[in-house]
Parts: sequence; C-alpha cells; structure tokens
Amino acid sequence: MTLAWARAACSHPALSGVSRAHLGDLLEELAPKWVARRESSLRERRGGQRRRAAGAGRKPKLVFVDRLLVTLVHLRLGLPHAALAELYRVDRSTVSNAIREVRPLLAARGFAVPDLPGIRLRTLEDVFAYAQAEGVCLRIDGTEVQVRRPKAGRPGRKAFVSGKKKQNTIKTTTFSDGQGRTLFSGAVRPGRMHDQTAVRTEGIAEQFRQYPQVKAKVDEGYRGLANEFPDQVDAPPKKPRDDVPSGEHHAWREQRRRQSSARICVEHTNAEYKQWRPLQRYTGRRKTYPETHLAIAALVSDRSARRATRRKPSTELVLARPAAC
Repeated sequence: MTLAWARAACSHPALSGVSRAHLGDLLEELAPKWVARRESSLRERRGGQRRRAAGAGRKPKLVFVDRLLVTLVHLRLGLPHAALAELYRVDRSTVSNAIREVRPLLAARGFAVPDLPGIRLRTLEDVFAYAQAEGVCLRIDGTEVQVRRPKAGRPGRKAFVSGKKKQNTIKTTTFSDGQGRTLFSGAVRPGRMHDQTAVRTEGIAEQFRQYPQVKAKVDEGYRGLANEFPDQVDAPPKKPRDDVPSGEHHAWREQRRRQSSARICVEHTNAEYKQWRPLQRYTGRRKTYPETHLAIAALVSDRSARRATRRKPSTELVLARPAAC
C-alpha cells in the first residue's frame, strides 16, 4: 500500500464526504492558515526566529493535504486514528496530531451563505443581520446527539440526561432558511436543558429584540419565544378545547399542518448532519464535541449553499384571452 494509493482512496467523496472540487477549495482556503499557525507554534517553541531556511530539517510524515484528508475521513466515518495510521503507514500519534491541528481550522470557517459566495456567518448576530437584510424567514430547531456518560460521582453527571430521549445527550440549535440550507448551528448545551431555557442563555431572544423585522418559524418547544414575540415568531397553533365545534378542530389541524410544512425543512437540515457518523453517536471526549459539530456543520453548509434557490411559482390568475364584455 503506497502513499499515493492512500491519498487517492481518502480523497474519494464516499470516504471524505466532500467532492473533489470542494476538497480543492478547502486546500486553497486552509493551507495558508495551517502554515501560519505552525510557524507561530514553532517560533514560540524555539523562542525566536528560525535559524535555518524554510524547508530545511526533518520533513513532516504527513503533508497538509494528507492531514486534511485524514481529518475529513475521521469526521465523515468516525474511523479510529489507529486505522487511519495503518492506512498511511505512520504512527497513531501522527494522525491524532494532524486531526488536532486541522479540526479547529474547519470549525472556525463559519457557515456559507446561499447565493452570496465569499460571505460566512460565524455568530448569531451575523445570522440575524443577514436575515433582516435579505428578508429571510428563519427556521429554528434543536437536535440531540448521544454522548458518553460521565463517570459516577463526577459533578454535573445528570446534566446530560435528556428528558426526551432518556439518554446522555448534547443539544445544539440549528438555524436554516426556507429551503433547509444551514445558516448557523451551534450553541452547544447539555441534553437536560430545555429549548426555552436555551433561548435565554444563548441570546436568541435578545437578537429578536435587536432585529424586530426578522421572522422565524419554530416548533412547540419554543412556545415561550412565540408568546414573547407574537409578530416575529410563528409556533404551531394551540389545540382547541374538546367542547368546541368540530369545524374548529378541522381548522386547527389544517393550520398545524401548514405550519409544520413550512417548518419541516429545518428537520431535513438536522438530518444532513446525522449523515456524518460522529453526529449519530459521539464516542469521543465531550469537550471536543463543540469543535467537531462546528466543523461538520460548516462542511454541510458549503454543500447546501451550492444548491440552486427554488423560486416559488406565482399564484396570480392571468386571463388566457380577453373577456368579452
């Protein structure tokens, strides 16, 4: 097994999770940042400027393209570091160091904006400013990923037990547009924290106050947010009482169906994340989960932003021929 064979195999979209054109864009974007970070680390380690010309000394066992590939394969399939090390004929620690170097670069990229190449959204403020400027109606929803259970006796052990799944999970909040394209995903919190509590701690409610023209569609878990901002946040209609006429029940079911149809695209966005193995069930350390989630979500946003924008057909009635008076 040669290095060229390993590189060709890992660069296949089935293993890396990205197309070769996307991989080329990542190389062009991240290589200068990796070189700058590596030179800064070496300068700090030696305590001054380099004493030899660039390129002198021991050559790295994995160049940057291989470091990026092993990181992508690990994020896509969750392959152990030892398996990737065997593939490249290097020590396991070499692969671990490569993933530890490249994963922060992927996580810090931000989220791609549909129809606006070159612009990235990195904070909630960026998302709401973009939504108000472009007139985008946001879709907001939370998603859970099962994680390893903390050891017995450790403080905060019960904080990760989800009341919904009855498992140890970590929750994140997802923002998408009306076509299910990722705009932001983050604000990591333990699984026990309710969505409405996260609205306060993450600053989502404060963003709605600062951007009064932004509108959003949410599910029942964000009922409190809809009550506080009735003109901006659209939640499912409340169920009528049992003693009301049957017509009101039919109207309620129809309103609920329409609201769900308009909001369901954010569920499809969360499903795109679950195609990556670490976000199906995370077996790594919980402290590295936020970085892993941001890295995967940024890659998913690159792919979703390339999808063509679907234009809604006009429902205006047009006469086929002039009407006779």
